[in-house]
Amino acid sequence: MMCDVIYLRRGVGSVMAVSQPMQDKESDDCSLLPLVHDIIKCMDKDSQDVHQELAKLKTKIQEAREQISNMPGVDSSPLEQQQQLATLREQVRTKNQLLQKYKSLCMFDVPKAS
Repeated sequence: MMCDVIYLRRGVGSVMAVSQPMQDKESDDCSLLPLVHDIIKCMDKDSQDVHQELAKLKTKIQEAREQISNMPGVDSSPLEQQQQLATLREQVRTKNQLLQKYKSLCMFDVPKAS
Protein backbone atom coordinates (compact mmCIF):
# COMPACT_ATOMS: atom_id res chain seq x y z
CA MET A 1 0.00 0.00 0.00
CA MET A 2 1.63 3.22 -1.13
CA CYS A 3 0.10 6.38 0.29
CA ASP A 4 0.96 10.04 0.01
CA VAL A 5 1.49 11.72 3.35
CA ILE A 6 -1.65 13.53 4.44
CA TYR A 7 -1.71 15.52 7.66
CA LEU A 8 -5.15 15.82 9.19
CA ARG A 9 -5.08 17.06 12.76
CA ARG A 10 -7.98 16.87 15.15
CA GLY A 11 -6.47 19.17 17.73
CA VAL A 12 -3.24 19.90 19.50
CA GLY A 13 -0.92 16.93 19.79
CA SER A 14 0.95 14.46 17.69
CA VAL A 15 0.20 11.11 16.13
CA MET A 16 2.32 8.09 16.97
CA ALA A 17 3.45 6.14 13.91
CA VAL A 18 2.88 2.41 14.17
CA SER A 19 4.02 -0.13 11.62
CA GLN A 20 1.03 -1.79 10.01
CA PRO A 21 1.08 -4.83 7.72
CA MET A 22 0.93 -3.86 4.07
CA GLN A 23 -2.35 -4.55 2.31
CA ASP A 24 -2.82 -4.75 -1.43
CA LYS A 25 -6.20 -3.07 -1.75
CA GLU A 26 -7.03 -0.52 -4.38
CA SER A 27 -9.27 1.25 -1.85
CA ASP A 28 -6.27 1.89 0.42
CA ASP A 29 -4.83 4.44 -2.02
CA CYS A 30 -4.62 7.66 -0.02
CA SER A 31 -3.53 10.02 -2.78
CA LEU A 32 -5.68 13.12 -3.14
CA LEU A 33 -3.72 14.65 -6.00
CA PRO A 34 -5.49 12.76 -8.83
CA LEU A 35 -8.86 13.88 -7.47
CA VAL A 36 -7.71 17.50 -7.18
CA HIS A 37 -6.35 17.29 -10.71
CA ASP A 38 -9.70 15.98 -11.99
CA ILE A 39 -11.52 18.83 -10.22
CA ILE A 40 -9.23 21.42 -11.81
CA LYS A 41 -9.73 19.85 -15.25
CA CYS A 42 -13.52 19.95 -14.80
CA MET A 43 -13.36 23.59 -13.74
CA ASP A 44 -11.23 24.46 -16.79
CA LYS A 45 -13.79 22.83 -19.08
CA ASP A 46 -16.77 24.38 -17.25
CA SER A 47 -18.03 20.84 -16.86
CA GLN A 48 -21.00 19.87 -14.72
CA ASP A 49 -18.93 17.01 -13.26
CA VAL A 50 -17.27 19.35 -10.75
CA HIS A 51 -19.83 18.52 -8.06
CA GLN A 52 -19.33 14.81 -8.61
CA GLU A 53 -15.54 15.17 -8.40
CA LEU A 54 -15.85 17.32 -5.27
CA ALA A 55 -18.03 14.62 -3.70
CA LYS A 56 -15.33 12.03 -4.48
CA LEU A 57 -12.71 14.25 -2.83
CA LYS A 58 -14.90 14.77 0.22
CA THR A 59 -15.44 11.01 0.53
CA LYS A 60 -11.69 10.32 0.22
CA ILE A 61 -10.90 12.90 2.93
CA GLN A 62 -13.53 11.39 5.22
CA GLU A 63 -12.05 7.91 4.69
CA ALA A 64 -8.59 9.26 5.55
CA ARG A 65 -9.94 10.85 8.73
CA GLU A 66 -11.54 7.56 9.75
CA GLN A 67 -8.29 5.67 9.15
CA ILE A 68 -6.38 8.21 11.23
CA SER A 69 -8.88 8.06 14.09
CA ASN A 70 -8.53 4.25 14.13
CA MET A 71 -4.73 4.34 14.40
CA PRO A 72 -3.30 3.17 17.72
CA GLY A 73 -1.76 5.95 19.79
CA VAL A 74 -3.82 8.82 18.37
CA ASP A 75 -5.50 9.28 21.72
CA SER A 76 -2.16 9.50 23.57
CA SER A 77 -0.78 12.89 24.46
CA PRO A 78 2.71 13.90 23.28
CA LEU A 79 3.94 13.53 26.87
CA GLU A 80 2.57 9.97 27.08
CA GLN A 81 4.19 9.15 23.75
CA GLN A 82 7.55 10.52 24.95
CA GLN A 83 7.28 8.46 28.15
CA GLN A 84 6.49 5.33 26.17
CA LEU A 85 9.40 6.03 23.81
CA ALA A 86 11.78 6.48 26.77
CA THR A 87 10.55 3.20 28.29
CA LEU A 88 11.04 1.33 25.02
CA ARG A 89 14.53 2.79 24.54
CA GLU A 90 15.47 1.72 28.07
CA GLN A 91 14.21 -1.80 27.33
CA VAL A 92 16.30 -1.95 24.15
CA ARG A 93 19.38 -0.71 26.04
CA THR A 94 18.90 -3.33 28.77
CA LYS A 95 18.38 -6.12 26.25
CA ASN A 96 21.49 -5.08 24.32
CA GLN A 97 23.50 -5.16 27.54
CA LEU A 98 22.19 -8.65 28.30
CA LEU A 99 23.04 -9.82 24.79
CA GLN A 100 26.58 -8.51 25.13
CA LYS A 101 26.89 -10.20 28.51
CA TYR A 102 25.71 -13.57 27.17
CA LYS A 103 27.87 -13.28 24.05
CA SER A 104 30.93 -12.81 26.23
CA LEU A 105 30.30 -16.14 27.99
CA CYS A 106 32.27 -19.05 26.60
CA MET A 107 29.13 -21.16 26.12
CA PHE A 108 28.44 -19.64 22.74
CA ASP A 109 31.80 -20.30 21.13
CA VAL A 110 31.11 -22.05 17.86
CA PRO A 111 33.80 -24.43 16.59
CA LYS A 112 35.30 -23.23 13.31
CA ALA A 113 34.68 -25.45 10.31
CA SER A 114 37.84 -26.82 8.70
